[in-house]
Amino acid sequence: MDSDLALTSPYIRLAIALLLGAIIGIQRGWVDRNEAAGSRIAGIRTYSLVGLLGGICGLLAEHFSELFLGLSFVALTIVLSVAYSQRLKWKTNLSITGLVGALITFLLGVLAIVGDPTLAVSAAVITAIILDNKQELHAALQRLQEYELDAALRLLLISVVLLPLLPNEPMGPWGAINPYEIWWMVVLIAGISFVGYFAMKIGGTQKGILLTCLFAGLSSSTALTLQFSHLSKQQPQLNGLLGSGILLSCGTMFPRILFVCSVVNRQLVELLWIPMLLMMLGFYLPAWWIWQRNKVDNQTNPEMKQNPLALTSALGFGLILLLIILLANGLQEWFGNTGTLLLAAISGITDVDAITLALGRQSASAGGQMLATASMGIFIAAAVNSLVKMGMAWFVGEPGLRKYVALPVISAVMLGGLAVMLA
Repeated sequence: MDSDLALTSPYIRLAIALLLGAIIGIQRGWVDRNEAAGSRIAGIRTYSLVGLLGGICGLLAEHFSELFLGLSFVALTIVLSVAYSQRLKWKTNLSITGLVGALITFLLGVLAIVGDPTLAVSAAVITAIILDNKQELHAALQRLQEYELDAALRLLLISVVLLPLLPNEPMGPWGAINPYEIWWMVVLIAGISFVGYFAMKIGGTQKGILLTCLFAGLSSSTALTLQFSHLSKQQPQLNGLLGSGILLSCGTMFPRILFVCSVVNRQLVELLWIPMLLMMLGFYLPAWWIWQRNKVDNQTNPEMKQNPLALTSALGFGLILLLIILLANGLQEWFGNTGTLLLAAISGITDVDAITLALGRQSASAGGQMLATASMGIFIAAAVNSLVKMGMAWFVGEPGLRKYVALPVISAVMLGGLAVMLA
């Protein structure tokens, strides 16, 4: 029997409603498994029946009136509320999680009948997982800092709220400005930074400089290079560890470039994956070797102080990206490929993500020769950016830091350049 045809059967859908109720009921029953019989308001049997009740009410609503469904939900809410209020007389527990879970189970049973059964079961599984991770969620909330919560809310603001409101159509000179795409790229970069911050926090500072640098490379390896260069003057005995950390953070830029390219124009990945991979190895392998040669036991690891998400920085990135997109199209129009490559070199002094996104988007729409120019421009930006960070370590850091950073950076850039020329 065809699966889609089977799901149209009311018997199958009622069975699904019963099953999803049992999924949630198993979790609720396990939590209250040690309570005496008769003292629990709802367990596996009750939740299973609530799911089935939702399914039956959904069927009756389809055949008679949708008003029946609304009245049934109100009646169930009253019954459960009375039961919970009576329970408070002999057991002080102000949590209404079980009450809300039962109401959700009823609605999911309805959804299994009048909507998508697969969606209903998926929602039931997610509900059970949320209910089962009470301690973990509460512990995570206790560890959450106020500025981290603010950062999460700002990320939701720029992605869930603002992004859908923007027009998704070409505008401005050369039709180069698409507000939706530009803001989506802002959200992409901000999201990478946000995920990197919390991954580093969950890993903990005890894992050392390498973990810090690996995730700092997802957001700003330039900032980390500058910070560690200053730190090398304060703690020159850490030059080896700091040098390996800088290389690791800077090397993370190359898989990040490939990821961004895969999102905006996958054809660029085919042209860039070998040079980017070689340059990444040119950073990672020396970083590993230097780390192994300079391990220090019981050494305090410097912490990477980082704002998970600064909205002003995201807006600044959007403005830079907008300017680069306009310049990329203008220089391409006025000076051809030479203008695009010049812009890539200038952009690489401060940032690689913006020019990568701009050229990726431009090559996706233009194709042909522009694809080769975009890949060359992205390589030039990455090479310039790497050399700039080497200059930071050379001029800002302690002299002992130079020997750990300079040679690997120059070698990696030359290796990537060779791969680009031979491609």
